[in-house]
Amino acid sequence: MNHSLASPSASVTRHRCPRVAAWLAPSMLLAFLALAGCGDSSKTPAGANGSATVATPSATVEETPWFVDRTPESGLKFVHDRGETHYWLPEMTGSGAAWIDYDNDGDQDLYLIQSGQNLGTDKTGGPGNALYRNRGDGTFEDVTEQAGVGDSHYGMGVTVGDYDQDGDLDLYTTNVGPNQLYRNRGDGTFEDVAQQAGVQHGGWSTASAFVDYDQDGDTDLVVINYIRWSPETEIDCRTGDNQQDYCSPVVYQAPARDTLYRNKGDGTFEDVSQEVGLNAAYGNGLGLVVCDFNADGRLDFYVANDGTPNQLWLQDEQGRFQDRALLLGCSVNRNGVAQAGMGVAAIDLQDDGDFDLFMTHLAKETNTLYINNGTYFADQSSEFKLATPSLNYTGFGLGFVDFDHDTRLDLFVANGRVGKYQEPIIPTDIYAEPNLLFRGDKDGTFSEVVPQGGTKPVLIENSRASAMADYDKDGDVDILLLNNGGRATLLANVAGAQGRWVRFRALDDRGRDPVGAQVGIRVGDQWRWRLVGRTHGYLSANEPEVHFGLGDATRVDEVRVVWPGQKKESFGGFDAGAVVELRQGSGQSQP
Repeated sequence: MNHSLASPSASVTRHRCPRVAAWLAPSMLLAFLALAGCGDSSKTPAGANGSATVATPSATVEETPWFVDRTPESGLKFVHDRGETHYWLPEMTGSGAAWIDYDNDGDQDLYLIQSGQNLGTDKTGGPGNALYRNRGDGTFEDVTEQAGVGDSHYGMGVTVGDYDQDGDLDLYTTNVGPNQLYRNRGDGTFEDVAQQAGVQHGGWSTASAFVDYDQDGDTDLVVINYIRWSPETEIDCRTGDNQQDYCSPVVYQAPARDTLYRNKGDGTFEDVSQEVGLNAAYGNGLGLVVCDFNADGRLDFYVANDGTPNQLWLQDEQGRFQDRALLLGCSVNRNGVAQAGMGVAAIDLQDDGDFDLFMTHLAKETNTLYINNGTYFADQSSEFKLATPSLNYTGFGLGFVDFDHDTRLDLFVANGRVGKYQEPIIPTDIYAEPNLLFRGDKDGTFSEVVPQGGTKPVLIENSRASAMADYDKDGDVDILLLNNGGRATLLANVAGAQGRWVRFRALDDRGRDPVGAQVGIRVGDQWRWRLVGRTHGYLSANEPEVHFGLGDATRVDEVRVVWPGQKKESFGGFDAGAVVELRQGSGQSQP
């Protein structure tokens, strides 16, 4: 793929689709044509009440909804503000959310990232991020002001971790501009220490994760960056009928390098990106997962890029990283095309102990599943019946969860458009789309659930983040949706009552979430595996517990944890309905 074209300058002010498309390498062209409205003009049909009627022939019609909108009674009053419509690219990306038990009371609280009115300026003020404390009764209260976390920079993403090892969870937020590191003081308040800690960055950052990548006992920080952008480098893009619209990120020809900060153990970090080789490639990064993909005991990073090839940074014995995505088959899709990577997840769909990859993409592309065959990945989106249903929609947030507790992973995808390439479904938001819900079937494939998104009525919103947690502590996993330019929506899971479940909180020998660890359960002779981490999805932080549906089973016979470094421990059997802490060193070592 040709990355040698110069970045558009401030003097470039107006381009119609044919001219802009001519800039692009062929593998980039399809994504741009779909975004800018120059390609196929097919439209998404709508039902009599504005509800989408597009569904695959194999869709499963459900009489009972899987999720119920609990927003009105929850006390959540957050409304996302994307700012004035300049048709500047950041306005379309939306922002993320984090589930965080910031006060250590056992309930998952909620931190929501705001974009706001300050894009392209150094100003603060106006609507900012919001922290809602979970009261434990299904409702939340806004504690933003007293906690001191109402930053009003133009927000993007958020991650959670205990970087200073004081037992309290901290927040790192990414922005178009300087990032924030909110240190939890342990008394219900936070302080921004990003500048002192050396992690402000200052570009356009998106996904991030706290992770002890070098296994030295200190929690490091990896930050994904999108493009090198400013209002001065914006471009006026047009649809085929000369309407102004948002540009594809590849038009800017300004991909960014990602950043790795090593924790020095004294409250500060140092940028080691060049030292470890992470600056060897550029990309339009939006999604991040941390996993030991090749089972060599070292943690690796997978980055989903928007319109540029994805990256699989494998860590070697010297602690350096090399991008092996193209060699291993997870850089571009089966047609050799780089897709518009948004959200990403690493899951074991075949219960074989290695982790596969799934990414959400632009309309007219497919959401894409790369199956890990042990030595390489293969695009098997169609074989698992996940390709065709996604073609009409633009996916962002996602989550693989056994929502109905039948022992098989299901899939939720949050959708929302980024351009004027289809007829609006509802008149109030031309970018709104229904979400998608897929049931995991007995043959290992998926079928789309109707009504779409698993709700009645169908929610048609401009969705971005979908953060997962059991906020009401009833044993099933619920969803927080953050909509671009709209309300935050809390979806309570009502499908989980159909079966039994068990949940595990893995903690390393320092009491931290062991990002990249793998938890497996055995019921009879069947093993199933989950990855420990918060970042699966889009720009968000999920709760760290791993969750298993058990169907009719009343007990788990064995639990195993593969800790970072490939240290393995076995833990005794557990009854269904338990929430179990697995502390490193308290189990039985395994070879």
